[in-house]
Amino acid sequence: MGIFRLDPMMVKLIITVLLASFLPARGDFVVFFHWLTTAAIALLFFMHGAKLSREKIIAGSSHWRLHLWVMFSTFVLFPIIGLLFAWWHPLKVGDEIYTGFMYMCILPATVQSAIALTSLAGGNVAAAICSASASSLLGVFISPLLVGLVMNIHSDNAGGSFEQIGSIMMQLLLPFVIGHLSRRWIGGWVERHRGLIGKTDQASILLVVYSAFSEAVVNGIWNRVGVTTLLFILVGCLGILFVVLAINLLAARLFGFNRADEITILFCGSKKSLANGVPMANILFPASAVGIIVLPLMIFHQVQLMVCSMIAQRYKKKGEAEAARELASHQSKAVVESQK
Repeated sequence: MGIFRLDPMMVKLIITVLLASFLPARGDFVVFFHWLTTAAIALLFFMHGAKLSREKIIAGSSHWRLHLWVMFSTFVLFPIIGLLFAWWHPLKVGDEIYTGFMYMCILPATVQSAIALTSLAGGNVAAAICSASASSLLGVFISPLLVGLVMNIHSDNAGGSFEQIGSIMMQLLLPFVIGHLSRRWIGGWVERHRGLIGKTDQASILLVVYSAFSEAVVNGIWNRVGVTTLLFILVGCLGILFVVLAINLLAARLFGFNRADEITILFCGSKKSLANGVPMANILFPASAVGIIVLPLMIFHQVQLMVCSMIAQRYKKKGEAEAARELASHQSKAVVESQK
């Protein structure tokens, strides 16, 4: 089935990890890739800012109850689950794996896939655009704060929460804001070249992953991460996603949201952003730890796409069946009326 195919981005990530495993950057190339990665991250968030349309955000911003729940799911529910999972410690794997799960849980939602899946399933697309965009923007502030709050990180490249936030603002938020302010001049070009922008996004992420895994390989990542650990990460990602989806579905029905809003809550409240997470990890964590820490996020990226694609297809088929029944009912009534 097409649903079970690997996401093309996941294939590229696997190839990048293999490349870093066999040909890691060493010596002067480490410095070169450090500066190249910094420039790529700045370009990535500049493009994110340039793509963000204020008109689309305003169009869906009035649905405050929906947005409030999505933000709660993203920045409260997920982190609580991550903390409980790390506290439970079901399997004796490296502490960095559990750090990776917690880090994944504090990240903002994806934008593109959340909107695409909401649209496919017949949800409230305008609200999805607003929620996903707001989550991505707020995550630049909230995620580093949560890192400092729940993970108590003290690393060589981030000496505390305020220093982390300063690094994030300079390397991520500033390019984002400049990109968004530049939209009035480059907005038309960005809209016409969305495919090129998407490739720039992917290239930036792959570059960060290569740099991170090169450092991790030099520090012996594959001596610490085996098949058992990878299977544990996969099962952990599936479990966390299932719990979040179940709670979001229950909340949507408990609070009386309609079907379109339920779909939006389900898909916007259950995603974690690879595009935000990998560059941010490169700033927040020691270079030697980034490769292992982003493993749960990379696997969750594929898991969320596969599982949510199946759910979206079911919603779509159910919606089409209901529409067909409604049409048949109207036609039947029309025939009865014409025979009177």
